[in-house]
Amino acid sequence: MLYFSKLKISFIILIILSGLLFFLSNLLGDKFFIQKKIVLGLDLQGGSYLLLEVKSDPLLEERIENKSFDIKKKLRSERINYSNFSVIDNVISFNTNPDKSDDVKSILNSNEINQLLDDGQRELKFTVTNNIVKINFTDSYFKIIKKNALEQSLEIIRSRIDQLGTREPTIVAQGDERVLVELPGIKDPKEIKDILGKTAKLSFKFLSNNNDKKDNFEILQSKDKVSQYNVEKKLVLSGEHLTDAQPGFDNLNNSAIVTFKLDGFGAKKFAYATKNNIGRRLAIIIDNQVVSAPVIQDAITTGNGQISGNFSVKEANNLAIVLRSGALPAPLEIIEERTVGPDLGKESIEKGIFSLIIGFGLVVLYILFNYKMFGLFANVSLLINLILLIAILTFLEATLTLPGIAGIILTVGMAVDANVLIYERIKEELKIEKNILIAFDAGYKKVLSTLLDANITTLIAGFVLYFIGSGPVKGFAVTLATGIITSLFSTFIIGRLFVSIYIKSRKGTEVKI
Repeated sequence: MLYFSKLKISFIILIILSGLLFFLSNLLGDKFFIQKKIVLGLDLQGGSYLLLEVKSDPLLEERIENKSFDIKKKLRSERINYSNFSVIDNVISFNTNPDKSDDVKSILNSNEINQLLDDGQRELKFTVTNNIVKINFTDSYFKIIKKNALEQSLEIIRSRIDQLGTREPTIVAQGDERVLVELPGIKDPKEIKDILGKTAKLSFKFLSNNNDKKDNFEILQSKDKVSQYNVEKKLVLSGEHLTDAQPGFDNLNNSAIVTFKLDGFGAKKFAYATKNNIGRRLAIIIDNQVVSAPVIQDAITTGNGQISGNFSVKEANNLAIVLRSGALPAPLEIIEERTVGPDLGKESIEKGIFSLIIGFGLVVLYILFNYKMFGLFANVSLLINLILLIAILTFLEATLTLPGIAGIILTVGMAVDANVLIYERIKEELKIEKNILIAFDAGYKKVLSTLLDANITTLIAGFVLYFIGSGPVKGFAVTLATGIITSLFSTFIIGRLFVSIYIKSRKGTEVKI
């Protein structure tokens, strides 16, 4: 237990020096050759906090409209007459002949119209009373729609924020319909809100002809809300076929634009539509607003195009970001917004460091007073423990939060507790064993299982906190788990090395703890 080969000693020194280098990278900043450093969380460096709610009602309306279209198509194909077909409050209703009730039920129970879900339920529930049919989604399908909308929104939000270059954002689900976004270092969240607030549903539709029936077109406003357009309801192409979007500049008009690229299927469909409609105006629509409506001069066969609409450079850049990352499945509403100032973060850092210094100082004095020379070894290993802990967090480029600082302070106490257990056990061994080498060796061996049990159970708790918790709780879990590992190494390896060297140098003399 007290024997250390030269290879072991070299390995320990290498770990300490490596830890010291990563530790120093936080103090020396950009001047140091190692560029990694600990990232301060929202509560320490300030930033923006947004709580978003996924508004799934428009998505449900869209799904029920699509389903109503499928049902109409199926009824017509089966030659079943219907009347008074309507969709009100997400309920489809229509009238049919009573003698066709069984045929209608058969259609509504078919997998083509009413798919079977994983939990054994179906998408639709319906009632057929006399000649009135009422249809709406089942609760199981409602839950699936909301769950999928939340998961897709999370991924798209993460993609949009990553493209802005925001460092260490926290993006997590809160409940069934909410998304928490924390952005350290962002003092003005306006641009973020503008980007996250856009559903970015892109579509291409032709402007209607003057002789079109009213049921065949809808009235949409322009982006500047000055003009109105009669736009055909029939979709030419949707944004799901977009593979890339980049900001650009039109030298002819001296204005910012967004260039886009379509996938193979989208390019073919776009080429066909433009080839057969030369001379017509094509509306480019984003979130139900007409951005531009150019006249088709020639067939567009390359799958490349551009969107112009009197954009500023910043607007073009933001639009390219949201189009690249894809459309949100449902609109997002900001229900809570907070901005943490850098002054508050600075105060939190100062108080956290002050607490750490006071706690560390009191522990150093106590253990030095109680164990004299061995207390000095414990204090040096405690200092190395802190250096290694900061070094690992730096290497991982972890985000340090206020609870994270609390986790560091806690690990200091746990490291001291381990030293106390070791030294008290050695005291007991010295009472029954006169050979100090045997006594110290037995003390370390007998305390090892106790140390491992205590630290492993705490480590398990740290892992549970990390995988179940979110935000600051994860920060606490990371520092706690890392601190346990470094504490065990510094106490049982480095501290034991110091003790081994000391008692071997005092061989033949009385040693007291």
